[in-house]
Amino acid sequence: MQKLSRNVFLFLEEIKSNNNRDWFEINKLRYNKIKQEIASFSSILLNELNKHDDIESSKIFRIYRDIRFSNDKTPYKTNIGISFKRSSIKLRGGYYVHIKPNESFVACGFFNPNKEDLYRIRKEFEFDAEEFRDIINKNALKRSWGVIDGNSLKTNPRGFSKDDPNIDLIRMRRYLFVKKYNDKLVLSSNFIRTISEDFRLMRPFLDYMSVVLSSDLNGVSLFENE
Repeated sequence: MQKLSRNVFLFLEEIKSNNNRDWFEINKLRYNKIKQEIASFSSILLNELNKHDDIESSKIFRIYRDIRFSNDKTPYKTNIGISFKRSSIKLRGGYYVHIKPNESFVACGFFNPNKEDLYRIRKEFEFDAEEFRDIINKNALKRSWGVIDGNSLKTNPRGFSKDDPNIDLIRMRRYLFVKKYNDKLVLSSNFIRTISEDFRLMRPFLDYMSVVLSSDLNGVSLFENE
């Protein structure tokens, strides 16, 4: 299986120390070759993910930073980001791959849910969170991913009781799993296979959340006529 070349890391390491347009223009040909390599990598990974999920498309994020509202005016990112979108409005959540020397990771879940989705999830947990707890506490998932990142509020959201037995889940502002990888693995021929297997473990979590977010508070599908 295709592996990433050391050239990807070398370029990202160098742009970190030479984050300016003059250097980038001189090295534009190198960057274009790396873009092609990442595009091939992304395509292969998408095919692997489609063996256990329904992935509509992938997106490689631009290397150019949006500096309009940032105090950091360096023009280029020092990482490569790739997202994978699940098919149809019924399949919620997504996958993300972040490639950066010494800081590579993958993520899966709901990073910044809108207020309607967040309220729907919280109401589900207010009603019953036993199935969700069973899913996120499975041994295989915890061994691979660890615990969920909730970026929790310090108090209960408005309209929810602080004494609710599931208030720890209700206080969460996101429902995200993150896993770090070392450079040796990222540059190995096992990287794509490892990512695919780790994301496969996320299916019960994503499927549960998809059912919640595609139904109303009474549990009736929002798409039953489609």
